Amino acid sequence: MEEKLKAFQRLLEIMDDLRAKCPWDKKQTFQSLRNLTIEETYELADAILKEDMQEIKEEIGDLMLHMVFYSKIGEETGSFDITSALHGVCDKLVQRHPHIYGDVKVSGEAEVKKNWEQIKMKEGKKSVLSGVPQSLPAMIKAYRMQEKTAQVGFEWDHIAQVWDKVEEEIEEFKEAEVKLNQEEMEDEFGDILFALINYARFRGIDPETALEKVNKKFKTRFEYIEANATEKLESMTLEQMDELWNEAKVKPMS
Repeated sequence: MEEKLKAFQRLLEIMDDLRAKCPWDKKQTFQSLRNLTIEETYELADAILKEDMQEIKEEIGDLMLHMVFYSKIGEETGSFDITSALHGVCDKLVQRHPHIYGDVKVSGEAEVKKNWEQIKMKEGKKSVLSGVPQSLPAMIKAYRMQEKTAQVGFEWDHIAQVWDKVEEEIEEFKEAEVKLNQEEMEDEFGDILFALINYARFRGIDPETALEKVNKKFKTRFEYIEANATEKLESMTLEQMDELWNEAKVKPMS
């Protein structure tokens, strides 16, 4: 524990130095750092998908720097500091884990998550969905909203019902397609995606991770086509490209 505290103290001291002496660090604000933080978060997400432990470690450090940076700016404005931020999250964790820091009994993970949402409502949250950020990517947002509303009982009883909903939405899309109504097709297509995300959740599949794995697979295979094409892609037939695609399928992904 002592070494962990020393490392954190070192980061705090370096942040103080940078804020006082570095022209770039001195001019940063919450707004100027925001996009950089988003970029760092995605870099960590990429490292996690690759299961690259060295890269994960580096990206955690980068994100930690950003959290300390924001806290330093908060301290300068008299709004908050790293101490109050950390005590705040510690107090929240204790409050929302009464099965650890109190006498509440739970039967498993599902009950823990349900209690968490109930405690948040008691803390003054106006909606079960109030904690879902507006700027989340749409697929992750859909998953989180479904997950949160399920904690208060807004949930199908059986997975077969969830798949029935998927098929129902597909049929409704086909009806809109016949009418060539673009707006209606967009709405119904959104309903299909939402229903599929819900089905994935029931199956214990993270749809965002599943789709990103497919993206990576597609990218690798198409780049194989580009690298092994004997002529310009524009001059090749689909059958020729498909032959290279099938070659790529049997090669291990890097």
